[in-house]
Amino acid sequence: MTYSNEVIKLAYDELERRRNESAALRDMRVEEIRTGYPEIYRVYSAITSTKDRLAEVIFSKKGDARAEIEKIRDENLKCQSELKRLLRAFSLPEDYLDRKYHCPVCCDSGVKDGNRCECVTALLDRFAVEKLNEQCKIKLGSFAAFDISYYPESYEYRGQTVNAREKMSENLRFCMDYAKNFGPDSVSLFMYGRTGLGKTFLSGCIANELLQRGISVAFDSIQNYLRQIENEHFGRSDGVTDTLQTLLNADLAILDDLGSEFGSQFNSSAIYNIINSRLNMGKPTIVSSNLLLEELTQKYDDRIISRLTGMFYTVRFIGEDIRQIKRRKGIFS
Repeated sequence: MTYSNEVIKLAYDELERRRNESAALRDMRVEEIRTGYPEIYRVYSAITSTKDRLAEVIFSKKGDARAEIEKIRDENLKCQSELKRLLRAFSLPEDYLDRKYHCPVCCDSGVKDGNRCECVTALLDRFAVEKLNEQCKIKLGSFAAFDISYYPESYEYRGQTVNAREKMSENLRFCMDYAKNFGPDSVSLFMYGRTGLGKTFLSGCIANELLQRGISVAFDSIQNYLRQIENEHFGRSDGVTDTLQTLLNADLAILDDLGSEFGSQFNSSAIYNIINSRLNMGKPTIVSSNLLLEELTQKYDDRIISRLTGMFYTVRFIGEDIRQIKRRKGIFS
């Protein structure tokens, strides 16, 4: 995948921040040990001076260098063992003075075996998603603001009287649990129901919680995504942004308002590509639509419908359009 210069800079700035942070933490702890635990510090200093002692032996070319190196190695091992013993004696972790790297594979250098470390790719993908999200006009919400009182306890739905408030309370709890327990193995969700019932709002609440935990979430209307993908496909964009690949790389992709987009072969193929590819990659996706199942069946081919209804967990929304209720009450927020 191609990344913009801005995204690359953000990723490597973050790497540098991590290195500085780990160095500052280690230095703070060393100073704490130096001033408060002199016996520990003496042993620690002996260990950290090993490099200088080895360099002196190697470059001096005096006497039996091999024997001297072996002696230094044995002393270092004894000091390491003694350091751990002393740290335990003062109720401190054995690795208290070790530098703590965010990525132990590359030690936050960004390089592994001469190639870009996976941690850098993860950062690039994360910042690419963040840049993509800057174009989104959908507000992120809070579960606490979801007002269940707008849903009636008695509601006529397809010839039956149902408790919409109870059903939507279940949906709220489900979405809260989904956000709380989200991980790579989380199921994909298909939220459907008429307009104004809270699908976009609850999707935004899930996105908000996950983003605060550092999980990459791409969140926008399917219409906006398809417009960007089409422009990039036909060379009508900056030539750097890759919306499709960014969507595929995100930890969670939220495709809002399926069915609002212009019907075309290109759009249908793109929708199928996103949904099917993420399923194959084992990455969760949330799709919402104002269309009922029978309407979706008329609009999309079997490949899309079978995946939405057979491989996504369906969350049905019922009730009266909340925006209409608020309008009648003179609430325009």
